[in-house]
Amino acid sequence: MINIRKARIEDAAHLEELYAELEEDAVFYQPQHFLMSPKGARSRQVEEILNNENQAMLVAEDDGKVIGFVHLLILQTKAISCLKPEKVVYLQDLIVTAEYRSRGIGSVIMDAVKEFAKETGADFLRTQVFPGNTDGMRYYNRNGFSETMKTIECPL
Repeated sequence: MINIRKARIEDAAHLEELYAELEEDAVFYQPQHFLMSPKGARSRQVEEILNNENQAMLVAEDDGKVIGFVHLLILQTKAISCLKPEKVVYLQDLIVTAEYRSRGIGSVIMDAVKEFAKETGADFLRTQVFPGNTDGMRYYNRNGFSETMKTIECPL
């Protein structure tokens, strides 16, 4: 049975492995922006995340084995007169390890994310998806997300 819980520092080694999978995708989709982290770098970052009141990390485990996670940022909209003051939970990273995909675990994680966001008083969830990641876009659409803006850039 899949269990979703808050991440603990003891999870760092498992999260390091999952981040490696996530980074492989990032390097695949946008090698101009991403590279693989040095071994151990993500474990230090996990500790920083867990000690930051404006961030959260949830893990999915199967019989005690960490098989996925989500990293969340709790943000306020910018204080600009034309923007409604809203609270957003930004989904920074989400992964389910390859051998556990297509079993509905991502949707179980997303349900926990939505519950977490409601508990924090968020008005909405936001994330980004690589343009070529059609599976990711399909997943987010199935979980209630819709495109509201496009990010564009100009290399210099």
